[in-house]
Amino acid sequence: MKNIITLFDFSKKINYKNELLAGFTVAMTMIPESLSFAILAGLSPLTGLYAAFMMGLVTAILGGRPGMVSGGAGATIVVLIALIKTHGVEYLFATVVLAGIFQLLVGVFKLGKFVRLIPQPVMYGFLNGLAVIIFMAQVEQFKITNSNGVTSWLQGTSLFIMSGLVALTIAIVYFFPKITKAVPASLIAILIVFAVVLGFNIDTKTVADIAHIGGNLPSFHIPSIPFSIETLQIIFPYALIMAGVGLIESLLTLSMVDEITNSKGSANKESVAQGIANITNGFFGGMGGCAMVAQTLVNLNAGSRARLSGIIAATMILIIILIGAPFIEKIPMAALVGVMMMVAISTFQWVSIRIVNKMPKSDIFVGITVALITIVLHNLALAVLVGVIISALVFAWDNAKRIRARKYIDESGVKYYEISGPLFFGSVTTFTDKFDPMDDPEQVVIDFKESRIVDMSAIDALDKLSKKYSQLNKKLHLKHLSEDSIKMLKNAEAVIEVNIQEDPTYKVMPEK
Repeated sequence: MKNIITLFDFSKKINYKNELLAGFTVAMTMIPESLSFAILAGLSPLTGLYAAFMMGLVTAILGGRPGMVSGGAGATIVVLIALIKTHGVEYLFATVVLAGIFQLLVGVFKLGKFVRLIPQPVMYGFLNGLAVIIFMAQVEQFKITNSNGVTSWLQGTSLFIMSGLVALTIAIVYFFPKITKAVPASLIAILIVFAVVLGFNIDTKTVADIAHIGGNLPSFHIPSIPFSIETLQIIFPYALIMAGVGLIESLLTLSMVDEITNSKGSANKESVAQGIANITNGFFGGMGGCAMVAQTLVNLNAGSRARLSGIIAATMILIIILIGAPFIEKIPMAALVGVMMMVAISTFQWVSIRIVNKMPKSDIFVGITVALITIVLHNLALAVLVGVIISALVFAWDNAKRIRARKYIDESGVKYYEISGPLFFGSVTTFTDKFDPMDDPEQVVIDFKESRIVDMSAIDALDKLSKKYSQLNKKLHLKHLSEDSIKMLKNAEAVIEVNIQEDPTYKVMPEK
């Protein structure tokens, strides 16, 4: 209730003119993208429009970031194409509901912060792979299915007309912003191409050739699937992937808006909103979705800083669904193909190519690997997961090489090992090799002033080292341990034997 009230809180300075115009502009840019992605997945265009309406409305009201726009995004629907082809649209709706439940749980258990663990090379690979998928999917629209159900490439005049209209669309989308940015270039491109086709009575592929749009309100519908373990086994992996991709896209978009507006959004609140929106989609015939980067930037550039523009955009889409179906069905497919090709080109991170010679080789490898997995398997969540794991292993390897030991013997004959660098699973072998229990004196001190104990592998290494010295009747002491390192050792004292040398004058703040 509080969210709804703050939408119209007149004590806050909200520019209602900006919100209205931004909402209208966002609606116009969302329609072609939602239609294109629905058609790309082999769904009714109306399924994409329903998703744009429901995702936009629910997340605008309940989301954790005013000014952010969600809709029927390609990132989420791309991972479900295989499911749609093999099991049909009812399984899609069930998968969207389950994905929404996963996202809701992420928000409830406050796990949204973990999106920060995704390194930049992984994001470059993810977006580049997604861009290639979107672009290649548009090439499929140059095919046509005849009355016998046989699919073949366009040829002759039909191919030239389609290619020419696509080229015209791309040219308008590219050059129109140089004239003015007051109106979305993609909208102008669609209108101009539509006018050209209509005015010259050009025979070309339209939305109506793909599917017809029934302009009705979305109605409640329980997915018609068997409620069994077998069904769950089919939809579970797809739902998990969709939930992961949707949250990654949404929370990274949220971080981007935070930087642009110099304010702070709530990742967990946004996760809950995304979950509720997708659950709603699954039960009301939408294809689901997530935050949309391009539309969010359009919204912010139009001056929106409140939730109102998102609500207006969603309402506009609903009005178009109810009374604009005849118009939408006449839209040339070439216009949508051209718009989506430009979306793919803008999604591709060209900066990653420009700076490739300045990036570490490991980062280049991660980016290429993530992109290839995305393109070949169409599994964006797996691609990101593999990228994060490789990045973590590279980080561990680099830190393992950084551990050092400065050795000296004081006037009392006690030998000191001053350790620098973290002691963890990757560095324990190098750490252990630095010691010489056979030739060391009876008293040995390991000084952790410039180091810290990170994990169980480190504790085990210390335990084994301590036992080696003990077998030789020598004493090993640990000195200058940080508070969190001492706590880890105390917790493990039932299974290890180490001697901590207390130093009450030395304090190290534990990591939060």
